[in-house]
Amino acid sequence: MRFAVFAIAFIYASFLNAAGLAAATAAPAPEALHTLLDQEWAARFERDPFLAAAVGASGYADQLPDVSPAAQARYVAEDQVFLSRLHAIDRASLNEEDKVSYDVFEFVLENRISYALFRPWRIPFLSDAGFHTQVAASVEGVQANTTADYEAYIARLEQVGDYFDQHIANMRLGLAEGFSQPKAILAKIAPSFAAHAEVKSAYESAFYAPFLSMPDDMPVAEKERLRAAGMEAIDAIVLPAYRRLHRFFLEDYMPAARNTLGATQMPEGAAYYDQRVKFFTTTEITALEVHALGRSEVARIRSKMETIIDEVGFKGTFSEFLGFLRSDPQFYAKTPKALLQEAAWISKRIDEKLPAFFNTLPRMPYGVRAVPDEIAPNYTTGRYWDAIPGKRGGLFMVNTYALDKRPLYTLAALALHEGVPGHHLQNALSREIENVPEFRKELYVNAFGEGWGLYAEKLGIEMGIYETPYEHFGRLSYEMWRAGRLVVDTGLHAMGWSREQAVAFFVENSALSLHNINTEVDRYISWPGQALAYKMGELKILELRARAQDALGDWFDIRLFHDAILENGTLPLSLLEVKIDDFIRRMLAKEQAKP
Repeated sequence: MRFAVFAIAFIYASFLNAAGLAAATAAPAPEALHTLLDQEWAARFERDPFLAAAVGASGYADQLPDVSPAAQARYVAEDQVFLSRLHAIDRASLNEEDKVSYDVFEFVLENRISYALFRPWRIPFLSDAGFHTQVAASVEGVQANTTADYEAYIARLEQVGDYFDQHIANMRLGLAEGFSQPKAILAKIAPSFAAHAEVKSAYESAFYAPFLSMPDDMPVAEKERLRAAGMEAIDAIVLPAYRRLHRFFLEDYMPAARNTLGATQMPEGAAYYDQRVKFFTTTEITALEVHALGRSEVARIRSKMETIIDEVGFKGTFSEFLGFLRSDPQFYAKTPKALLQEAAWISKRIDEKLPAFFNTLPRMPYGVRAVPDEIAPNYTTGRYWDAIPGKRGGLFMVNTYALDKRPLYTLAALALHEGVPGHHLQNALSREIENVPEFRKELYVNAFGEGWGLYAEKLGIEMGIYETPYEHFGRLSYEMWRAGRLVVDTGLHAMGWSREQAVAFFVENSALSLHNINTEVDRYISWPGQALAYKMGELKILELRARAQDALGDWFDIRLFHDAILENGTLPLSLLEVKIDDFIRRMLAKEQAKP
């Protein structure tokens, strides 16, 4: 199967390549680059109508992705042609902004092609998200104002069955070839597959929501016709598709999933994990080097945590102090509303401080919302959800499930990371950059974005956000969490660790609740390499800040430095380093030129 698919891809790529290269070499370099980027962006909408909806592109609301093996091979072939066309462009003839776009686009294509060789579409879900949750989540972004809008939405609903069947076929292939999620984590994932399978009729379904608030000026007969068509699609196609998927997951996937745990224990697993490490760190570092760096960071942070324990006068061992934090009622909200109110209050306190640290702030606002009930049990303690243009701002999502496992002393660090100046500020600014290709506005390089989020937690010290020793300890516990990820992710996927070893490592070294630890470890198991992005990115940003401060001395301005970090959107770390070195040279030249 694999060789047949890629043989087709090779033939298709050869066919496309001649015309593409001719176009690239005939036009001036800037024009050729811009044409290429526009064409690739349009192709991406064809592949992913969800992305088209997220950025407000018209013409795709009636579609779902084609995820068949043949389509996947076609996408790889297209990417190979795009990369060939890019390399045919004379980079030296481009201006500085276009060179950044060239370099970032090259990073995107090379990683997409190298990842595609492992056919990751055979595992289309993680421990807390996947194609099945994306379909349901997309309903919130549905633009339903006209008859055409509703007909497009109904057309999409009518494709859910085929879309799910393609994914089921892909997962069956993964099972047959030993490329699956580990059996050990599937029981906790099962509820996300059951959520819509248990809905009895369209009236009870979240998919019916757009039909509950139809435009006032739409004729009654038209509303009734569209509602009936919507109900038919939901009752006859969508809900049966979820039930079919749920049965497959319980009866076929869970029993046949692999009994191993780490990525390197799958066929071609070592090469697969190496690719994931390279992608998520945007460096050439090896898994063993990451592990050693993580151990070093854990020791450094542990020392700082011990200092705070002494400061609060606690008489007992480190483990006993963690037990105190995990169990004392003073550290936990009594109701979901109380937890959300505290998160909102902290977020507004942070907002006030931003102008002292940033010259450029985003126009897009953000809010605080609870994680939906159907995914909350196996969801992270908090996360950022992107804004939906024309519908709502960004969201700092707070998990209110199991309140006795959501400590208040970590809430400030969480707000700084997920809201501002973390993910919302960075993502919103990226989308508001002017005069750059669209793909750069939507690009998310994990090492940059998650590194920035972790840096934002530490910036909270300078901003005066942490008010008690316990909140400072909570921040350190979160930093320990990210340092521990370097150890645990590589331990699980490259060194043969058991799930119990991973859990024990966090229990011994962080104040995270046991529920949170178990949820997080399942996430790392299901998503090899992603957990490495946070610390690797933060360490690079801190390194670059120290370099700028040393070089500029009294001329260093934290607001200008932060603008320089964020002004190009998310970047691979090597390219970020180049841009900050340019910033330092410009600042030195500017200050030295003053009379």
